[in-house]
Amino acid sequence: MKRRNYSSHTRKNYLNRLQHFLGWLPVAVESAESIHIKDFIDILLDRRLGPQTINGHLIAIRSFYRYLMEEEQREIENPVISGLSLRLPKPLPRFLQDSEVAAFFGVISKQRDLAIFLLMLRCGLRVEEVANLTLGVIDHRRNQIMVRCGKGARDRLVFLYDDAADALAAYLRLRPETDEPRIFLVEKGLYKGKPLSVRGIQKRAEYYSAKSGVHVSCHQLRHTMATDLLNAGADIVTIQYLLGHSKIKTTMRYARLSNQKARMDYYQAMTRLMEVKGSLTSWNMRC
Repeated sequence: MKRRNYSSHTRKNYLNRLQHFLGWLPVAVESAESIHIKDFIDILLDRRLGPQTINGHLIAIRSFYRYLMEEEQREIENPVISGLSLRLPKPLPRFLQDSEVAAFFGVISKQRDLAIFLLMLRCGLRVEEVANLTLGVIDHRRNQIMVRCGKGARDRLVFLYDDAADALAAYLRLRPETDEPRIFLVEKGLYKGKPLSVRGIQKRAEYYSAKSGVHVSCHQLRHTMATDLLNAGADIVTIQYLLGHSKIKTTMRYARLSNQKARMDYYQAMTRLMEVKGSLTSWNMRC
């Protein structure tokens, strides 16, 4: 087995988890089966341990049996089979309130940065997609952008709303003449005229976050666009396309945090229903 260098703290946790399991195991080490692992997981769950902690126990047990098999040449089966690990909960994306968006954009001083962050908020572009934008993908006449080879190497078309289009056009008028095809450039220092990197854009977001007193990340701007569109009645499939999600399941996460959309859909549908069937109150009065 390939040996790894673990810290003393990690090694101690590993040994504690392994000792816990071996002290509980009701059969010989060589006789352990997946059913015993499942029972052990139930015990850990009863102790209210979280999925990440339980998975840490499983990693220790799996590594121990792999050691017995590969280093000590024991003819045994590893009882920690695939599929036993617990699924870790995915945190919901946090979108920005209108006041937070206003505070963040209210302190942006550079025309370049205004264009960058409006492309995220209005077009749902990822930070790497903004960094890789070239002059040739902008269709000013139709107010649209062809995003080349986004995540998963898929092209998609996104649309420029007026404020984003105006901000981008204003920056392009200020942008220096250069053979560099990528749109957003470093404006000063040693790398002046070079393409602005992903990390460079993230640092600008951090700078304006500190200045505005509102924590804003590039990804939150993208989340905010999706949530705003959903609340305004946009179809979930449309949002999936605009964000470049390959699976609708990914986009559906926004539906879970959009109570406003659920409220709007409920009252619109119920109003149509009452127009056709009438209310129970009117039925009782007729009776």
